[in-house]
Amino acid sequence: MARLVRQGVVEIIGPIRQELLSGIRESTQFEVVRDHLQRFVDLPIATGDYEEAASYYNRCRAKGIQGSSTDYLICALAVRYDIAIFTDDKDFMNYQKVLPIQLYPFGKKG
Repeated sequence: MARLVRQGVVEIIGPIRQELLSGIRESTQFEVVRDHLQRFVDLPIATGDYEEAASYYNRCRAKGIQGSSTDYLICALAVRYDIAIFTDDKDFMNYQKVLPIQLYPFGKKG
């Protein structure tokens, strides 16, 4: 992740920022993480992205795949912006079976 940040290829959206900051109990640690994240500008989210996320939810649900609204919004934005999702969350591997998302392969050199 640090290498990707240094290369300037990391994008963020508001819901990811919120997830990263949620649950940090120590206020000083919260401030440190918040301050680091402030270097990133959130990608714009449009009404159509929420609609596409709902469509993704419905498509996955029809195949028996459960997920969160935030996850599907991440998927919708990744498809619209043509970017890979950097995660080790196994749910995204399930989404990838139904949705046209790309996952960033961990351990990738470059």
